[in-house]
Amino acid sequence: MESSVVKEFREFFRLISPVAPPSEPDVIEIHSHRMPILYRRHARARNYVLRLHFNKTVIVTIPRQGTRKFAREFVASRKSWLEKQWRILEARRAPPLVLRPGMEILLRGRPVVLELRRDGENWELQFGAERSPLANPAGNLRPALENHLRNAARIELARRVRELARQHASIVKHIVIRNQKSRWGSCSCNGTISLNWRLIQLPDQVRDYIIVHELMHLRELNHSPRFWREVEKACPDYRQAEEWLKRNSGQVGF
Repeated sequence: MESSVVKEFREFFRLISPVAPPSEPDVIEIHSHRMPILYRRHARARNYVLRLHFNKTVIVTIPRQGTRKFAREFVASRKSWLEKQWRILEARRAPPLVLRPGMEILLRGRPVVLELRRDGENWELQFGAERSPLANPAGNLRPALENHLRNAARIELARRVRELARQHASIVKHIVIRNQKSRWGSCSCNGTISLNWRLIQLPDQVRDYIIVHELMHLRELNHSPRFWREVEKACPDYRQAEEWLKRNSGQVGF
């Protein structure tokens, strides 16, 4: 004869609804990337809180009385904010300190693979159509790569500044190619245009926009509405270039 305790357990489990099979995890698409959404209930939370983790996971904190349904609606309503946070994460993405064969960099708007080539007794670093002598094929490729691109940038960017200056009737007194950490370029009141050598990594139209932007500062040394009218007149598609920079600046540098 069954004990009363066993009967109670059987009755208890009989009343429990069968557990539904786990559903597919929630995701949201940001800039063509599908990001998983994780929901975390917090007894002391007073509001819904949204966060984009550095690993590109969306984390939603749900207050004690909150619902998953409202949390999903909350995420959807904040998509523009998530897009902005995604761009910030991309821009802040730390490049690797050591470059090895097989890694990719961006060059003139296209991803290229770092490869080693042997030329008799010597080694070369090849990336896209570019080649550079390599003293130590077993070491960090960064110094040789950066040296090659900085030298190429001094020639290419200076030539392009002069071409665009002629097109837009701008007088440039001096061109400097520098290693700025946080600026694409600048313009001084004495007619000097300074550019970041990493512009050589950008697509042509984005590179040209940055140069034109600085050339227009020769007319308006500010960011007033009048300045932006000059930019739009010289570069009608400048907003697309700005958007590319927001989306892809994390790929520039290495």
